Amino acid sequence: MADTKHYSELGLVNTKEMFAKAMAGGYAIPAYNFNNMEQLQGIIIGCVESRSPVILQVSGSARKYADATFLPYMATGAVQMAKALDAQIPIALHLDHGNSFELAKACIDSGFSSVMLDGSHHPFDENAALTRQVVEYAHERDVTVEGELGVLAGVEDEVSHEVSHYTKPEEVEAFVEKTGVDSLAISIGTSHGAHKFKVKPGEEVPPLRFDILEEIEKRVPGFPIVLHGASSVEPEYVKMINTFGGKMEDAVGIPEEQLRKAAASAVCKINIDSDGRLAMTAVIRKVLAENPAEFDPRKYLGPARDELIKMIKYKNEHVLGSAKKA
Repeated sequence: MADTKHYSELGLVNTKEMFAKAMAGGYAIPAYNFNNMEQLQGIIIGCVESRSPVILQVSGSARKYADATFLPYMATGAVQMAKALDAQIPIALHLDHGNSFELAKACIDSGFSSVMLDGSHHPFDENAALTRQVVEYAHERDVTVEGELGVLAGVEDEVSHEVSHYTKPEEVEAFVEKTGVDSLAISIGTSHGAHKFKVKPGEEVPPLRFDILEEIEKRVPGFPIVLHGASSVEPEYVKMINTFGGKMEDAVGIPEEQLRKAAASAVCKINIDSDGRLAMTAVIRKVLAENPAEFDPRKYLGPARDELIKMIKYKNEHVLGSAKKA
């Protein structure tokens, strides 16, 4: 049997206090996905330098890639790194898009402080029952749980949907009551992956459905809401990737001003994965294209990490409003 450990042993916190402060302060906590050491270091350094709380996120496939046994040690290494940089920033470790009770339980037992159960592809009652099962196990161990209502379009890791289904505000109250979740991911027009929208030249990205968000806020006042698929897909990185041999046609994301508006509302957590991938890949492509003889990973992963740090500081300061909130 695998060795079980509580997240507090790793120096992590759950999301309860983070969300309460974000709700009161009108900002959103950044939730950055990572798969490897350089991404994790970039996230921590960026959040330390901007004095931002942070949620470190891994999907089921990212956990498998990094190794389920190794991953909690990466998280505690991140906590110690932040301390060594003389920063007491709150750090949570979160399972993104958990698809089963068994996966959520395994993560909780290995030291995750927060888990998501994504049952959004199931009928309402089945989603609620599965989420409730995870909530009961998690809350006994002081772990926070995120549920999801509504389906986001797009592809990211093992999550793939052709069509989005907006969250129905009339279902939110019942879902929160039946499940006991601590936060809820909703669908108001965000989308997974780098190719979020099909937009013709000169066309605007469709605006997020703030009317749905406002209706949900009325029905569950003060309840923490989560936005998935919220990368802006920065044009500078797409251009750099394409300039140096990549092929990222029609990559379009969520405009920053819409995310700022969401962060000032009941949205307490904004998930960002694709932007981090694009930033690092753009720089790696550039370095290798300009230095074709280079084979030292430090020479391309190091600059990629530096770019990620820059991007994270910018997001925290100018988009999410989480800078100086640690």
